[in-house]
Amino acid sequence: MKYVILIHANPNPWGHPTGHFTAEGRRLDDATRAAMDRKFEELMETMAAAGELVVCEALADPASSSIYRWAGGTHVATDGPYAETKEYLAGFFLIDVASRERAEEIAATFAHPGDVVELRPAMWAGGPDA
Repeated sequence: MKYVILIHANPNPWGHPTGHFTAEGRRLDDATRAAMDRKFEELMETMAAAGELVVCEALADPASSSIYRWAGGTHVATDGPYAETKEYLAGFFLIDVASRERAEEIAATFAHPGDVVELRPAMWAGGPDA
């Protein structure tokens, strides 16, 4: 079962891991931050060894994005991001796990100070929306 884990955050300045750059993350002491980083690295190694990690990418600063819409019968491009958004998509992980429960266990570990983590089943072309 494939799931996408979407990391939403508003770090200032923009940087990764986002939890180091959010207001909440900057309030953590160094020992707590280091322990969280170790736990995350251990999870990444476990997922890679088990074949659960398909792909992951951190995303660049949303100020470097472009937005494309359809208007007036043509494509219209504007500078991104959406002005009304407070949290931006910071990165994603595509995982392939045996169960929803395992996906939830992984997603919960990804939540760091100032981040919002979204877990969503992936679907294939022409497949049902699960």
